[in-house]
Amino acid sequence: MMTELRPETEQELAEAIRTLTGPVAVRGGGTRAFGGAVTGPVLHTGAMAGIALYEPGALTLVAKAGTPVAEIEAALAAEGQRLAFEVPDWRGLLATEGVSTIGGVVASNASGPRRVQAGACRDALLGVRFVDGTGTVVKNGGRVMKNVTGYDLAKLMAGSHGTLGVLSEVALKVLPAPEAMASLAVAIDDPGAAVAALSAALGSPFDVTGAAWLPGAGALVRIEGFAASVAYRAERLAALLAPHGAVTVERDRDAVAAQWAAVRDVAPFHGRPGDLWRLALKPSDAPGAVARLGGPAVLDWGGGLVWALLPGGEDARARLSGLAGHATLVRAAPETRARIAAVPPEPAPVATLAAGLRQRFDPRGLLNAGLMG
Repeated sequence: MMTELRPETEQELAEAIRTLTGPVAVRGGGTRAFGGAVTGPVLHTGAMAGIALYEPGALTLVAKAGTPVAEIEAALAAEGQRLAFEVPDWRGLLATEGVSTIGGVVASNASGPRRVQAGACRDALLGVRFVDGTGTVVKNGGRVMKNVTGYDLAKLMAGSHGTLGVLSEVALKVLPAPEAMASLAVAIDDPGAAVAALSAALGSPFDVTGAAWLPGAGALVRIEGFAASVAYRAERLAALLAPHGAVTVERDRDAVAAQWAAVRDVAPFHGRPGDLWRLALKPSDAPGAVARLGGPAVLDWGGGLVWALLPGGEDARARLSGLAGHATLVRAAPETRARIAAVPPEPAPVATLAAGLRQRFDPRGLLNAGLMG
C-alpha cells in the first residue's frame, strides 16, 4: 500500500492528485501540524524546492512551496532584506522536527509579532500557484480553473491549511531589514495593566513593531528603523510608558532579536506539560480571558493573541463561553483531540461559505479532509 507521495514538480503533483482514490494528508515540513485526524497517505511537498526568482530591487521573491524558510531568509539577509511578517518557529512549542517550508508558512498564514505593524503573511503574498482537488493547476493572472474569476486566490490559500489546494509556488513581497532596533520592557506582572501599557504604545506615533507580555519579562515594546530614529523613539516611548511601571531599554541588536524570538516562538511554553490553546480576540478582552482560564499565558499583538496553558483535557471554549473570538486547540493528547475539536465550529453563514469553497476547489473532499472541522 502506498503511504507517501513525494512529487518533485508541479506536474507530478497535479498527476498525483488527479489519480487519488481517497483522502491524503498534505504536509510541508511537518513543523506546524495541528487539527483533527487526517487519514490516507501523506503527500509531501518538500521535494518541490528552490527560489525561482529573487529581485531585490523590486522587493520580490518567488519560491517553490517546499523551499526551506531558512534558505529564503539567508538569501534575503545577504541583500539586507527580510520577510516582514516574521515567521514563527513552532518546533519547540509542538515538539516537532523537520524543516519549516514556505508553503507550510503560507498555508497556515503563520505570522509573528510584527503583524501589528507589517501585517500577516497573507498581506505579503503577491501571488500563488497550487493544484486543486481535481488535479488542476490554478494560478494568479494566467489560465485558471473555470469560474474562479473574482476569487483573491492568494488570500484564499493563506490559512486554508491545504484544504482547498496544494501550494506549488508562492510570490512574496519582501522589505529592507532595519538598521537598528530597540526593545523596551515595562515591569508589569498583571495582564490587564500590560494591555493598557501596550495599547498606549501602539496608539502612539512611534511606529511600534512588537507589543507583547511575558510573565517575568513584563510588557515588551519593540521599535525598528534608522539608528537616529530608533534612539529618538526609544526615549519618547520610555517617557510615555513610565507611568505604567519601571522601564528598561535594550539596544543591543542581538539581545533584542533573541528577546523577540522568544515572543515569536512562544518560548515560555516549550517543554511544559499541559494543553496549549491559541486565542484570537479583542485586546481589551485578553485580561478577562486569562483570568477565566486561570493558567499561564503569553500575550502578543498587543493582547489580540493569547497563548494559554491548561491542564490536560480542559476545554478552554467552555471557560470562555460568551466571549467573542476564536480558541484553537494547538497541542493536546490524542484522547483530548478526539473529544475537543481543534478548530471552533464556524457560524452558519461562514460554514456555508467554507463548504461552497471546498466544493469548488476540492469537490471530492480529498485534501486534508477533517483538518478544519
